[in-house]
Amino acid sequence: MQKSSLNRRTLLAAAGATALVAGPARLLTPAMASGRFAPTETMRGGANNYMPNAPFVDRLGKGFLMSGRVMRAGDGAPLGNIRIQIWAATTLGGEREPRNHGSVLTGPDGRYQLEMEQIVPNFGQPHAHLAYDDGAFRTVFLRPVMPSPKDTSLTADFILDPA
Repeated sequence: MQKSSLNRRTLLAAAGATALVAGPARLLTPAMASGRFAPTETMRGGANNYMPNAPFVDRLGKGFLMSGRVMRAGDGAPLGNIRIQIWAATTLGGEREPRNHGSVLTGPDGRYQLEMEQIVPNFGQPHAHLAYDDGAFRTVFLRPVMPSPKDTSLTADFILDPA
């Protein structure tokens, strides 16, 4: 009788080798479930200082670019005309400052962007808040943290699941 060499250690080693062969680009692709785009999960703390129906704006200042893409869960199709709300602590003041809150619409390709004042650390972390909450899809709140307070841009993508 031949003894199996499959155990926890060999399984973990094989998974690590697969990740190395796939390369970093494969590890950074959107989450997939059974070959489909998995919906974005709401992040803890994402709804802090949220203001429903933040006004549509062309910009909230200069010097920092918030951008991303919105796609449909399942097939990853781009979603146009989707309202994304954005707010952050900036050089104008904290997250509750009305001048730091605004909404934008995605283009036909699902992309959005908003220029704003420089994001500054709040509770030790430079971060933004983003929300989708218009009803056709499940509500999602995001709170991406920037690697450095000196960064002048941040990207946050949404994969939305029908409500």
